[in-house]
Amino acid sequence: MTFDQLSPAQRDALKEISNIGMGHAATALSRLLRETIMLKVPRVSVTDLAQVPEVLGGAEQPVVGVGLGVRGAVRGSILLVFPCASARRLLENLLGPQASEDEFGELAVSTLKEVGNILASAYLSALGGLLGVSLLPTVPALACDMAGAVIDPILIDLGRAGDVALMLETEFHSLQDEGRVVQGHFFLLPDPDSLQALLAVLGGQA
Repeated sequence: MTFDQLSPAQRDALKEISNIGMGHAATALSRLLRETIMLKVPRVSVTDLAQVPEVLGGAEQPVVGVGLGVRGAVRGSILLVFPCASARRLLENLLGPQASEDEFGELAVSTLKEVGNILASAYLSALGGLLGVSLLPTVPALACDMAGAVIDPILIDLGRAGDVALMLETEFHSLQDEGRVVQGHFFLLPDPDSLQALLAVLGGQA
């Protein structure tokens, strides 16, 4: 099976597990920030690899991306992308005055990697619990660059297996006043070889 052969029932099953997994990740982020993080309904899409940067507002949009691999019965990648303003807001909340003294320096990079690790671990813990398997994130990597440059390494890896990617995408934001919100995109990009195993466990064979 390939990504573009997914039935509506299979897409619904994937959307549901992403909803549950991201709910756990949002709870973890809410605790970190001490404010409520809201989710939009996850979107499951099969996207041409060349079009993925457009989801983030265009290839030249400046962003901060945290990428992690997924290891276990399901393999793939997790990509967490923040607009730069939201990354600064996160750092202000977590580091206080030190954030303005270390914009995207060593302390900021370490902090944002840890945020990515906490979110990915919460997501994979929920997903693994639903599937009855153990799923673990790899060590996070961070890039602060244009969207195209941030996600290209992941897309190159995925491109070895085909021209399209399955994206389980969730957008989240805080309830703070406009202009000081934390927004981001969370992507699960499973390897094509893991798709059949994932759907078999989910029962989404219709």
